[in-house]
Amino acid sequence: MTSTTSNALSSGDRLARRNAFILALATALAGANTTVMFATGAIVGAQLAPVRSLATLPISIFVVGLAAASLPVGMLVRRYGRRTAYQIASGAGMLTGLFGYLGVTLASFPIFCLATFSAGFYASAAQSYRFAAADTATDAFRPKAISWVMTGGVIAGVVGPQLVVWTKEALPPVLFAGTYIGQAVVALIAGVIISFIDIPKPKAPPAGTIARPTSAYFRDRAFVTAVITGAATYMLMNFVMTAAPLAMIGCNHSIDDAAYGIQWHVIAMYAPSFFTGNLIMRYGAPRIVALGLALTAISAVVALLGITVMHFYIALILLGLGWNFGYIGASAMVADTARPEERTRVQSVNDFCVFGVMAIGSFSSGQIVTTYGWDMVNWVVFPIVAIAAVALAMGSRRTTARA
Repeated sequence: MTSTTSNALSSGDRLARRNAFILALATALAGANTTVMFATGAIVGAQLAPVRSLATLPISIFVVGLAAASLPVGMLVRRYGRRTAYQIASGAGMLTGLFGYLGVTLASFPIFCLATFSAGFYASAAQSYRFAAADTATDAFRPKAISWVMTGGVIAGVVGPQLVVWTKEALPPVLFAGTYIGQAVVALIAGVIISFIDIPKPKAPPAGTIARPTSAYFRDRAFVTAVITGAATYMLMNFVMTAAPLAMIGCNHSIDDAAYGIQWHVIAMYAPSFFTGNLIMRYGAPRIVALGLALTAISAVVALLGITVMHFYIALILLGLGWNFGYIGASAMVADTARPEERTRVQSVNDFCVFGVMAIGSFSSGQIVTTYGWDMVNWVVFPIVAIAAVALAMGSRRTTARA
């Protein structure tokens, strides 16, 4: 690449870099909101649920919120622009903390489930931050823009669990009451930060453009491959992570142990984002997705080898690394399949499919861990990884043949 070309790219991506930095900060705070819910949801669920098998229902409701919000968030983006849509979502993040506080202080399982649904709505918008960063990026910078935004999760992995540890007994005698108030404050700060992004409202298609129906996306092998691998990666991460705190408490580990386990997991989810974009540019998204699937399978192997704190921590770290490579790689594949005028719609359809599959996995996670144990949760990982790997191989083979 010549110096002139490099300078042109740098100039053209100045706005994209600024947006990516702001969105990374917003991701850090939104991710902290989500991390708090994952670190406490199953524990609070076990305390408030009418039966133990419903302990992870609040986390499942969170995933339902993710899926239910994916299409409405896309519509808000198309109608009002990303800044306004994301500020509305930050309001849902504040409601998460307020409903969470009411749920635990009133010992109300339904109100607490409402809190996790609001958290899902907020998280759904936050998940699209990665695509927002790509909106103002050149083709060359797009994988890096997505990756940069995801680095905000490293901060989330520290802030969220530490918020739990520092505030879990701040408003005695109710466990986590102070945590949820803190969660609302963090969402408020995120709403202020997101007001500084500068992303043009999506343009209407040029006159005479015939929009592809949604069914056409699913006739695109590259899109289908990206959806399957992204859904499998995210579902397995959520499936195992949802059960992990409950399993750790069941193995006589402390609440702090469980919170720190989630912390290391979330850090592992996002820390590789500093270089994942470069890896995708060098080796291609399919190979990075394959690496993510392999790490996810290895995490299950480690979890099956023992139930010490270190076994949980190492398994959760590997699970986080697998999610990073698999999910960012799949996201880059999705971004490459969309025409400029249909990006938000394609992204919304992808997220709806991914989060819908997650909801199925999340609902089954609590039943499996309470009925069959932690080992069974990890045995489920292998067939799903195999299905995703086959889809990836077939999609890559077809792409190679067409090339």
